[in-house]
Order: sequence, then structure tokens, then C-alpha cells
Amino acid sequence: MKSALTRYRLMATIVGVLLIVLILVGVPLKYLAADGSGAQELGEWITTYLGVAHGWLYMIFVVTAFLLSRRERWELSYTLVTLLCGTIPVLSFWAEHRATARVRREAAMAETLAA
Repeated sequence: MKSALTRYRLMATIVGVLLIVLILVGVPLKYLAADGSGAQELGEWITTYLGVAHGWLYMIFVVTAFLLSRRERWELSYTLVTLLCGTIPVLSFWAEHRATARVRREAAMAETLAA
């Protein structure tokens, strides 16, 4: 279980950081900077290349989150909220924290019951 949680946390962090850079840096530069300026070209580059990278990495995030959810036997609603939070800048970090806390709490409870 620890490796599934580690993979999920890694992907959640990567996807969250890329989403923040894409939405809060790339998009404003692309659309708000003067046409043809260096800032506008940087925004174009960020939205083009990081956008594609984020899309592919988000699919890996979805798979790792789904596998963790099945292993931990999460309810469908909890799983869907966790997956959807990966699409909202900054909220993805809250979802990762919430999921990690739940996995660790349930592992500690299972350990206590086994002892």
C-alpha cells in the first residue's frame, strides 16, 4: 500500500504544479501580454508544451488515484471528488493531503486492530 500512496502523491504533486504554472502563468501571459512580445511567446510555449505534458500526466494521475482508491476501498463519491480536484489549481493539493491522511489513518487503525 505504501508504494501505491507514494505513486499517487508524486503524481498529484506533479500534476498540481503543472496545472498552477499552466493556468496562473502560461494562460495570462499568452492572452494578456502584448502580441509578439517575449512574455506572450513564453505564454504560448507554456500553454502548448506544458499543456500537453499536463494532459498526459493527468491521465497517469487518474490511473494511480484509481488504483489507490480500489486498494483502499474508497467510496465512489470520495474517488470522484479526489479525481476532479486534480483539475482545479491549488485544490489538487488539498485533495492529496486529504487522501494521504485518510490512507494513513486507516492503516494505523488496521494496525491497531491487528495487534
